[in-house]
Amino acid sequence: MIAFLRNTWRGLTSMRTALILLFLLALAAMPGALLPQLSLNARKVDEYVAQHGWWGRFLQKLGFFEVYATPWFAAIYLMLFVSLIGCLLPRTFEYFKQATAKPVLTPRNLSRLPHHAQAETDSSPEEVLAEAEQHLRGWRKQADENTISAERGFLRETGNLVFHFALLGLLVSFAIGKMVGYEGTVIVQANGGQFCNGGIANYDTFRPGLRVDGSDLTPLCVKVDDFKAEYLPNGQAKSFHAGIGYQSGEDLESGTWRPFDLEVNHPLRTAGDRVYLQGHGYTPQFTVTFPNGVKRTSATQWVPVDPVTLASEGAAKFDPPNITDPEQRRKNQLAVTGLFAPSSAMHGSILTSNFPALNNPMVAVDVYRGDLGTDDGRGQSIFSIDKSLVDQGRLTKVARKNLAVGDELSLDDGTRIRFDGVNDWVSLQISHDPSQVWVLLFAVLIIVGLGVSLTVKRRRFWVRATRQDDGRTLVEAGGLARTDQAGYGEEFTRLATSLLIKET
Repeated sequence: MIAFLRNTWRGLTSMRTALILLFLLALAAMPGALLPQLSLNARKVDEYVAQHGWWGRFLQKLGFFEVYATPWFAAIYLMLFVSLIGCLLPRTFEYFKQATAKPVLTPRNLSRLPHHAQAETDSSPEEVLAEAEQHLRGWRKQADENTISAERGFLRETGNLVFHFALLGLLVSFAIGKMVGYEGTVIVQANGGQFCNGGIANYDTFRPGLRVDGSDLTPLCVKVDDFKAEYLPNGQAKSFHAGIGYQSGEDLESGTWRPFDLEVNHPLRTAGDRVYLQGHGYTPQFTVTFPNGVKRTSATQWVPVDPVTLASEGAAKFDPPNITDPEQRRKNQLAVTGLFAPSSAMHGSILTSNFPALNNPMVAVDVYRGDLGTDDGRGQSIFSIDKSLVDQGRLTKVARKNLAVGDELSLDDGTRIRFDGVNDWVSLQISHDPSQVWVLLFAVLIIVGLGVSLTVKRRRFWVRATRQDDGRTLVEAGGLARTDQAGYGEEFTRLATSLLIKET
């Protein structure tokens, strides 16, 4: 049993196993890049499962739509940690042992080495060795009575260890970031909309780390002053630009707003958080004038259903005024739903959009009256009405019409609904990850360590000078490369030639 455990540990902590686990980790992470993830877009996950039937349900059971939270991904991650640590610790001890050791003694027969040269000279052995000492500056050397043993390229192993320890540090940094970091998205109306990082309730979606409960978020406020978008003739987005103001630290106490130009891939970095510009859409504004003259206005963001033309769907919901009876109020609620087209195009009576910019905005609305279900105590999407209420007859469609800006329609009870105009909204992502600096540092060290380990060669050089019977000195040189990389032959020839050695 002890032998089995020992062999298992040796196999787990071998470099070969570590490389296999690293490959498996990369392979296991691929579904996270190729498939929609619940933490990023639950709607796309539902669409994927619905489109692919049993295959989508099978992938869902295996956790492919939440890869980084699955037990099998965590198991590979943990085994890679154990393997790297168990592999690196013995190598580190061996490295320090070799670093303090002296170069190996000069072999008895230098002619058997891959690189060998010899020559005779009138200089004394002492003069030859002194000259060799000068040429071998920068080498680790050990001088004997008539020999010099030199070694170079020890940085190769240093780079190797730096690479693997940096890889381990990178994995640890990622793990810490997932534990103490958080990420949330929120939609903010342009032209004055504000968001403050005061709690989870202020976000539309929020993904906390394992150690984050949402009660101690970084104090931060953002105000979107304006938004501009540029598009290519084919409708593809060219640039998004949001002029924002932000407050953090002492600015929150003084009320100072600092300006910043927020663009895609150009985030705001403040107070340890990053604010990204993620997306953009439109907010149609409707004003309802009830029969008693009371007006209610709604400006709720609509969600794009076509990423190219930004045709959007949504709902504006209204409660009737001056009705105290709860039953009567529920029966007379209004919902304005439909399709918004920023650049309208008509196909018969069907409204579509042919460009994402606000060239000729129109909206095709369906007006429903009845019980919206807002008093049921259950959560409800702001982008749509509950279709089951329509099926139950609790909501009834009372009007349908295409409206341009300024147009209005009238209901059978005298209620008027006017399409006032449209505003921009932007989607912001707030990210907090204190480990990002360490991730960058370890990523740089990985590149440096890998570069050193691939370019530096371990090689050894020996010189022996012996006086012969005729009074002349026989000088022998031998070289050995510790790796299979080419290039040491030229260096050996240069060193040998500098010592006036000619191959025999």
